[in-house]
Amino acid sequence: MIFELIRLQFLKSVRSTSFAKSLLITIFLAFLALLLLSYILMAGIFLQKILGVIAEGQDPLEVLCSGLIFFFLTEFMYRYFLQNLPVIELESLLHLPIGKKKIMHMLLVRSFISPISVIALLLFLPFGIQVILPSMGMASLIFWIGNILMISWSLHWFMLWFKQRFEDSLIGVFIVFAVLLLGGGSTYMGWFNLGDLVAPFFTWSLTSIVPLMITTILCVGLYFIAYTFYLNNAYLEDLSKEEEVKFANKSFGFFSRFGLAGEMANLEWKLIIRHKKSRTFLMLSAFFLLYGMIFYENPQYQTEGGGFSFIFIFVGVFITGIFMIQYGQLFLSWNSGNFDFFINQKDGIAALIRGKYLLLIAVSCLCFLLSVPYVYFGWKFLLIHLATWLFNAGVLIHLIVYLALWKPKPMDLNKGAMFNYEGVGAAQFLMIIPMMLAPYAVYLPFALWVNEYAGLAALATIGIIGILSFKKLSQININRVLSNRYEISSSFRQEL
Repeated sequence: MIFELIRLQFLKSVRSTSFAKSLLITIFLAFLALLLLSYILMAGIFLQKILGVIAEGQDPLEVLCSGLIFFFLTEFMYRYFLQNLPVIELESLLHLPIGKKKIMHMLLVRSFISPISVIALLLFLPFGIQVILPSMGMASLIFWIGNILMISWSLHWFMLWFKQRFEDSLIGVFIVFAVLLLGGGSTYMGWFNLGDLVAPFFTWSLTSIVPLMITTILCVGLYFIAYTFYLNNAYLEDLSKEEEVKFANKSFGFFSRFGLAGEMANLEWKLIIRHKKSRTFLMLSAFFLLYGMIFYENPQYQTEGGGFSFIFIFVGVFITGIFMIQYGQLFLSWNSGNFDFFINQKDGIAALIRGKYLLLIAVSCLCFLLSVPYVYFGWKFLLIHLATWLFNAGVLIHLIVYLALWKPKPMDLNKGAMFNYEGVGAAQFLMIIPMMLAPYAVYLPFALWVNEYAGLAALATIGIIGILSFKKLSQININRVLSNRYEISSSFRQEL
């Protein structure tokens, strides 16, 4: 039966009308995966020397044991965003006369066959061979590397359950934020060193098989938790339910003040919440609010006399406009499945575009408000965020939409965002250049001739002028869509 399931998956791929395109994408992603894994292997080979430079005079093994917990926290994060769920394949198999338990085991094992599953092995096995094997023997190496692998693979099975259980609710987002805060934030802020608390467990695994037995039991237990959950919920009607998606049918009341455009903004919000790819962009925007932590307290970007580095302008644009940039670059592709509906409505195109504008500006405003706590590092950061937000809302949003309207492509909203290039064309790559240059084209002349605050004032002034001219500027993009609506509609009917 396992071979029969494999055969069916093969036939499904070969008989697809987009087989050639899928094959090319698979080859490209395989090459990219091999390249990244080779980098990880090289990092593992030189890990001993790297730790020797970072922690000079300390035992590299002790340093690594105290830092392993941060590797697993990082793995938790990238598994959350990169790891795929086997739900789509499940929907195509449930109607067949095949035992559901066999399907579950096949899909779970198939999900395990991934480059992510060997990252821990490639990174830490070379170090173990160089450091542990000569001094402590083969048994210690097996116990230690086995313990690491069992924890890594436990995260795989846990994430299969976690994402399916909490992906459609804010609880999952809060849990991920809590892991990030208690894990990395606690050490960064000096509350407590999580690495020192967990290090004895990994040190214990060098001399005893007990930690390996504990983590093996944990790994097997989490596999059966994921297996049981998928088995109990493996019904087509459960997989297609939308009413259980939290906040999926909620509307923002203040949007109703903007007439038909406000209704379109509410529909766009429901689209974002109900679909996997758009939800991922929304959650990524929340994570990137922490982007300033990398730069604002870094001595490398501090200047004498209380000034600030030019890179802070980019950081401000990024923090207050990340959702606008990510979501806006695929402006019309989000509606590729129902674009014809808006063409056949009176003022449908204009309302759709103004509704998108309204939603992008509202989320950008929310990002600015959530970035206000950066004032803890100094009032200048609040001024940077205010000026860049005004520039985003008044100027950059129109530039993003204008570029995004160049030959938009269709997109499947239910697929994940990571390594998914549907809807992405040349415009999405080229728009990075003007998006990065536009703020500096306004800021730098005033900053160099007067001072940094004059540059911020110029950004804010241009942004306010753009906001006051919103109707005329947005009409330019509305006219572009109206003049090319049939060409756009035809491109959205192309096979993905």
